[in-house]
Amino acid sequence: MTKQEQLKQEILQKTKEYYELVHKPLQDKKFIEGESRVNYAGRVFDEKEMQYLIDSSLDFWLTYGDYSKKFEKDLAKFLNVRWAFLVNSGSSANLLAFYALTSPLLKERQVKRGDEVITVAAGFPTTVAPIVQYGAVPVFVDMELTCANIDVNELEKALSPKTKVVMIAHTLGNPFNIKVVKEFCDKHNLWLIEDNCDALGSTYDGKLTGTWGDIGTSSFYPPHHMTMGEGGATYTDNPLLKKIMLSLRDWGRDCWCESGIDNTCGKRFKQEFGKLPKGYDHKYVYSHFGFNLKVSDMQAAVGVAQLEKFPTFVEKRKENQKKLYSELKDLKELQLVEIQPNSDPSWFGFMMTLTDEAKFTRNEIVEYLENNNIQTRNLFAGNMTKHPMFDSMVLNTDYRVVGNLKVTDKIMNDSFWIGLYPGMGDDAINYMIKKIREFVESK
Repeated sequence: MTKQEQLKQEILQKTKEYYELVHKPLQDKKFIEGESRVNYAGRVFDEKEMQYLIDSSLDFWLTYGDYSKKFEKDLAKFLNVRWAFLVNSGSSANLLAFYALTSPLLKERQVKRGDEVITVAAGFPTTVAPIVQYGAVPVFVDMELTCANIDVNELEKALSPKTKVVMIAHTLGNPFNIKVVKEFCDKHNLWLIEDNCDALGSTYDGKLTGTWGDIGTSSFYPPHHMTMGEGGATYTDNPLLKKIMLSLRDWGRDCWCESGIDNTCGKRFKQEFGKLPKGYDHKYVYSHFGFNLKVSDMQAAVGVAQLEKFPTFVEKRKENQKKLYSELKDLKELQLVEIQPNSDPSWFGFMMTLTDEAKFTRNEIVEYLENNNIQTRNLFAGNMTKHPMFDSMVLNTDYRVVGNLKVTDKIMNDSFWIGLYPGMGDDAINYMIKKIREFVESK
């Protein structure tokens, strides 16, 4: 062993010792009712994440590198898709996925400004933001409360000659009705983007969500199913979409050489592009108006360690959901989310909606839980068309609404959710059950 290798091993061993001294006691800290904070989500990690992170930093490559390549390869293998691409956030993943469909390389299927995209208003804004930012028109359809997902009966009503894409998320890990949505897209030759940011590890009919459509997206922000701090991914089986996404992610360049590598094609100075001089350096030819959405190799290193333990995360989420559901399902004041038929969700959160039996408001129960150190969340934007960002948008010009979004408004007013992430022990789960029942029964 060289001096360099010996020193690296010592550093990694010290990193493990630091984890065991500083972080492990916090993770193992005994839960105390009323004193311990029950966060809706959090990081679950051990010394591996820290060691991989340090290992990557010692190389000081910093940008996309060996850990990034390994993560993309491992994620694609987990998902059973041909290609996965790392980006710097789930929001960027949605941006990249949508903008890929605006490429001229798609010819008659290219999404152009003014084309329409079917989506829902009860979700996170970055599912819709790329549509608006490009100049396409989001068309909002309503939800259904049973599985808290898109009401597939509204799809045909939303269709118009301008419709090009369906772009929707799997709510809190519960898959939407993929069978019906996919059949609708196939029937009308529409693109399907699955926002899989809250559902990594969920399956529908035995196949992982995010892999049914043309492109799937993931987020690796700390509250999500796995983390690398900031980060995200897109994935596809379509070779042309692969080419487009790589270009858009990396400044819009035409070249597919990896960072630090030149002349992969073997024709770097021998080709003709557009109106450029013959033989113009292929590394500086741009076929798209792109972005720089790459993640650092240090973040990818954390992701590699997270992915190694990811199946255990999924199982713990399922276990926590089952316990919450079984202990709260008898409360007539709260409607719980049912599992989408033919699916096996990797739950992100546990959502509840007040029924007509409730003698209290959503804010009252949420404030009670928060005052008892239980963190809660609304279903993100609720109805995003009600937010200030839509004040400058013109209905039936900049966006369309199908029907009256009655259920979406119900979710906005009466729904909330609590966490069930893998870092929660039985004590925390039991405490949340106790406090929810305590409040409801007091009313």
